[in-house]
Amino acid sequence: MHELQQRSDLPAGLLEVSARDIHRILPGPTLIDLPGERGDTLFVSILQHGNEDTGLRAVQRLLRDYMGRTLPRPLTLFIANPMAAAAGQRRLDDQPDFNRCWPGTEMETNGATEMLAEVLALTEQRPLFASVDIHNTSGRSPSYAGVNILDDTCLQLAARFASTAVYFTRPRGLQAQAFLGLCPAVILECGRPGDETGIAATHAYLDDLLHLEAIPRTPPTTNELELLQSVGLVQVPHNVRFGFADGNGAEDLELALDPELDRLNFRQLPAGTAFGRVSTGHWPVRMVGPAGNEITEEFFEVSDGTLRLRRSSMPSLLTRDPRIVRQDCLCHLMEALERPAIV
Repeated sequence: MHELQQRSDLPAGLLEVSARDIHRILPGPTLIDLPGERGDTLFVSILQHGNEDTGLRAVQRLLRDYMGRTLPRPLTLFIANPMAAAAGQRRLDDQPDFNRCWPGTEMETNGATEMLAEVLALTEQRPLFASVDIHNTSGRSPSYAGVNILDDTCLQLAARFASTAVYFTRPRGLQAQAFLGLCPAVILECGRPGDETGIAATHAYLDDLLHLEAIPRTPPTTNELELLQSVGLVQVPHNVRFGFADGNGAEDLELALDPELDRLNFRQLPAGTAFGRVSTGHWPVRMVGPAGNEITEEFFEVSDGTLRLRRSSMPSLLTRDPRIVRQDCLCHLMEALERPAIV
């Protein structure tokens, strides 16, 4: 694990470099503090997952806009995992997931948890305006925001980025969760890497926050923000042989998932929707609720050799990348979160 580096300037080449080559400029996790004209500091984290480069590309555009000028407010930029970015991977095989290692994590202490605790300790020494953690999805998905608390200022941050937000409390150890004691925090899911719409929207969003004098403390209206809540995190157990196959090769898998499964993201699915074929006597997936309790059989069933939803639900984070399923999850299942109508 590389030690945390701190800077108060932009290293040469940072605003042009690709995520794959950023390790040539920043070999490890780096915290960059940039001054601003007034106000509290905006904290932005990017590349917590090395294959998710929209944050880097949006920040590069933003800072090029202000070349030769002072930013409207101070900006602290955390560039988390250049090592994984060099490999084009979410994380390296010998690394934990950085966005599961922040204070509050359920992981045992390791090099990443110590480094990220240092980032938090350094950052909490200054007044913070907001925290923005920027990510991509690997499957087909609209852009949306994530929040870890139903706080009006966090929901306002979400609504300024997208018309949909997902409230979730698992997994633990997320950057946004750790910063909630310091300032409002939001997670941006900006579509797939390289998507120009996501990059442009993220660039505009960050510029908006640099100019925003205060975050409204009233909740967004139901017209401004559709709010969903995760009712559980679905994972494939490590002892289950799985893949994405609907024909050749499926016979060698215990769980042969539909190769087009990510088309179901953010769609309300009826009970009985098939996820894939099963050829094992034990459960091919495990679902854990917000309290950490197992709820697999409430939401899934195996009938006629097929894994199906037992009840209507809406998935997010479905992907067709087996490596990401192993390193993270198969999906979240979500339901609408009813709020009093605000008009």
